[in-house]
Amino acid sequence: MKTSKRIRYSISISILAVSAVFWVILLFNPGGIMTVKHCHVTLEGPSKASLQMMLQMNPVSDLMIGWTLMVLAMMLPKLITPVQYIYDRSFKSRRLGSALLFISGYTAVWIVMGFFMNALIVGLNLLLPNSYIPAIAIGVIAVIWQFSPVKQRCLNRGHDHVSLAAFGSEANRDAFMFGMMHGVWCVGAGWALMLFPMLLPSGHNVAMMVVTFIMISEHMEHPKFPKWYFTFRLKLLRVIIAQTKVNMKKALNLN
Repeated sequence: MKTSKRIRYSISISILAVSAVFWVILLFNPGGIMTVKHCHVTLEGPSKASLQMMLQMNPVSDLMIGWTLMVLAMMLPKLITPVQYIYDRSFKSRRLGSALLFISGYTAVWIVMGFFMNALIVGLNLLLPNSYIPAIAIGVIAVIWQFSPVKQRCLNRGHDHVSLAAFGSEANRDAFMFGMMHGVWCVGAGWALMLFPMLLPSGHNVAMMVVTFIMISEHMEHPKFPKWYFTFRLKLLRVIIAQTKVNMKKALNLN
């Protein structure tokens, strides 16, 4: 069964609206959940006491809430196509539930990754508080990873669409596992890009927006043979430019 254009459009608008809500929360940063608070480091260097103080100032729960909000804000637009795929292949009564299970499985993978990411972020902030060195280092790694065949392989696998059972627990399992599989390949493709904004002492909101634009753009590209590609995947920018030209021509013709 195929969903209508109207339903596909509704899916896109709904997901983008939810993503926008999470972006608003991130930008307002309630309780400073997106900012790692620093503690005093002794002259002898990082110590157990300074680590304990940093964890008191940055509870794991707050770090994980901030990470999850960031994942949902940045990644939800990338899930429009697979959610539409689920709607195409599910009975009407199961569509919403299967879509939510898919998103839950996808988010679960990023949450697990978030524990390791936040541990690294806290450790680096303890060793080099308010320093741009960690962000620069991961930025270099992200650029190298961006052009690597491993990255391209992960992007290719992110386009995989699995068969989904139609009924019962098998349908629930397939939707959840589809989300987890999609999450694994998404982590493989974008782990360095996601980590970079979190290591910046300042300007992480702008960095998150840039990274989101890059990740959505590369997800829109067609699969390619895995090899070193020294090119930027900016299909979203090309689409925006092309659409702008079309709208400008329409406006000129109306005048």
